[in-house]
Amino acid sequence: MSDSCFICNKHEGTINTAGKMIFEDDYVYIGHIDKGCNPAYLGYVMIDLKRHVPTLADMNLEEAKSFGMAMARISKALKKSEGAEHIYARVSGHGVPHLHMHLTPRYPGTPEEYWGPWEVLDWENAQYGTGEEVDAVCERLRAHMEMDGL
Repeated sequence: MSDSCFICNKHEGTINTAGKMIFEDDYVYIGHIDKGCNPAYLGYVMIDLKRHVPTLADMNLEEAKSFGMAMARISKALKKSEGAEHIYARVSGHGVPHLHMHLTPRYPGTPEEYWGPWEVLDWENAQYGTGEEVDAVCERLRAHMEMDGL
């Protein structure tokens, strides 16, 4: 763990974030995030590697397996549970040097000019919600992941 790392501090519980936990195992944590917005874009999740490593190349094989499975499972849950028609993925580790991946769903009816991992957030009719709605999405995603048991 790095004392100055935002994600490490989040996992240690020394800081609170608005994101809700959806899934957790020995290697990864998946939570809903809000990018500082209220309301939050529904279904916008982040997969964090629990161990402090800066890049994909720094994962061990068990972490890589769990990270990949988590990505597949939550993407499948976003499609089945929330009706997403596409999932955008962005691996990060530069701005916050701790490996994590942003997953952003694109919902049916999103105009093509808003297709893209950041663009979907800017559509005026994008699916945003507050508190209870975010919690409900998290519960549905958690239930789908448990039900599919991949």
